[in-house]
Amino acid sequence: MLKTLFRRRDASSAAEAAAPGHTYAYKASLIGAAHRYELTDEGLLWRTGHRSGVWAYADIAAIRLSYRPMGMQHRRFRADIDHADGRHITIFSTSKQTVALMEPQSGYSAFILELHRRLAAAGSLARLSSGLRPGIYIMIVAALAFVGLAMTALLLRALLTGEFAGVVFIIGFAVFFGWQISGFIRRNKPRNYAFDSVPQELLP
Repeated sequence: MLKTLFRRRDASSAAEAAAPGHTYAYKASLIGAAHRYELTDEGLLWRTGHRSGVWAYADIAAIRLSYRPMGMQHRRFRADIDHADGRHITIFSTSKQTVALMEPQSGYSAFILELHRRLAAAGSLARLSSGLRPGIYIMIVAALAFVGLAMTALLLRALLTGEFAGVVFIIGFAVFFGWQISGFIRRNKPRNYAFDSVPQELLP
């Protein structure tokens, strides 16, 4: 039945298939198959290699959007989608190009926004949240606070002992580290949102 559904979708109008936000694909690894998704009247269709399935919009239980920079790619975002039966889909805004390089994929934002629009139209009761899970977020903030206290102690010691080269290094490191981590902390603050107010800071 599922194969028949895919054949019917493949044979449908090219204009509908090309509609902005209706399809999206990315590669999570160099050797793995691409992850492909399509939003249809039947629900969210997914295909990875020889595996495929369709999730009715009413069966989508939760969506979590987050900001997940990695390596040199600072514009990397993630969507976690949960099915009512416990299954899980993870969608990234980048594709793996090399061991160290990830390339942003066009269409991620449009796909995520269209998914929310269709869920709202279907009367979905899915739980919408953004950022990291509260427990993980609290642990990260606590660790950063500890690092901040340690750096402050080192700075005071360097000032008292006249190690001005150390003072410059600590201040420079603190500014660089703060600039790198501030966006991650701000974007990933745990909160809930509505279908008509998808957080723009969690889209490319």
